[in-house]
Amino acid sequence: AKKGNFLYHYCTYFDYYYLARGLALYSSLKRHCPSFRLWILCLDPLVHTLLSRLSLPDITLIPIQELESADPALLKAKENRSPVEYYFTCTPSLPLFILNRYLDVPMITYLDADLFFFSDPAPIHEEIGEFSIAIIGHRFPEPLRHLEIHGVYNVGWLSFRRSTEAFLSLQRWREQCIQSCIRRPENERYADQKYLDEWPTLYKGLVVLRHKGANLAPWNLANYNIEWEEGRVWVDSQPLIFYHFHGLHPLRSWFYDSEMDRYNLKPSLRVMRRIYLPYIQSLKRETRSISNKIKSTGTMDGKDIHQLLAASFKSVLSTRTRNPLRRALHLGKGMLTRKYFLVVGNCVL
Repeated sequence: AKKGNFLYHYCTYFDYYYLARGLALYSSLKRHCPSFRLWILCLDPLVHTLLSRLSLPDITLIPIQELESADPALLKAKENRSPVEYYFTCTPSLPLFILNRYLDVPMITYLDADLFFFSDPAPIHEEIGEFSIAIIGHRFPEPLRHLEIHGVYNVGWLSFRRSTEAFLSLQRWREQCIQSCIRRPENERYADQKYLDEWPTLYKGLVVLRHKGANLAPWNLANYNIEWEEGRVWVDSQPLIFYHFHGLHPLRSWFYDSEMDRYNLKPSLRVMRRIYLPYIQSLKRETRSISNKIKSTGTMDGKDIHQLLAASFKSVLSTRTRNPLRRALHLGKGMLTRKYFLVVGNCVL
């Protein structure tokens, strides 16, 4: 990472399954954020190797072993949970590690790796102002309020200023996640997320972010009118700052599952063309970049490259009925509701 002062400090984590998504997040920040530093917790050695060889500016890499060495209780928790549950367990430990290790950081913001920025995040930081902690709600529409069983607030954007209150919140949250980070709703818990429900009553220096263009997502799209004006996406009367691409899966390099059906939503063509298409194009660019870097450095052989690039792909045919007619009906219905969609060049079908 370059030396000097940075306007914003962010952190995220991902394994090789989310490598292209993590790089798309970074590239969107480079496009829209004038000055930032991004810490990336590399959840497996391959991510660390590839990102080291890409030598991207304004990035600091943290191997998972470095975080575990600094937090033995975190490493101990690895023994009794699934890999994904362990990743969730790492969430509070990462910003806490950065604030403890890098004393020049005034505030650290955790970002999910499947976020993508469409404009400058400055309005969000202005909303945070001098608050110690910033969180953001799922903002479920009324028909989806039952999903609050997974948490009222979303672990997608979380900001922690260097303050006593922020440290207390992170330390308490870390202890809770180490105790339990189960990936199903149980006893008022769910992964690393449900713990946030009580934060507004616990911390006076906390702000719940209200900007409509922050954390737009499949689960809250129905709340807003999405427009395209002046060369940008608008969420009601506010610009789209970042979208949370939770649930998006490539089924082929040209065929995608939006998983919008989980939220009883048929996205508009405007949403698909102005929000989803730019993200998919970015994912394709990053995938090519990863592939070229692997080939040029000889890090992996051809067979392993194919397996890596296919890692986040799944076949719709393997998860549905084998009956050809039912399969055709399922795919046809999915295309009509835009659960499934095609990307051909600059077109979404």
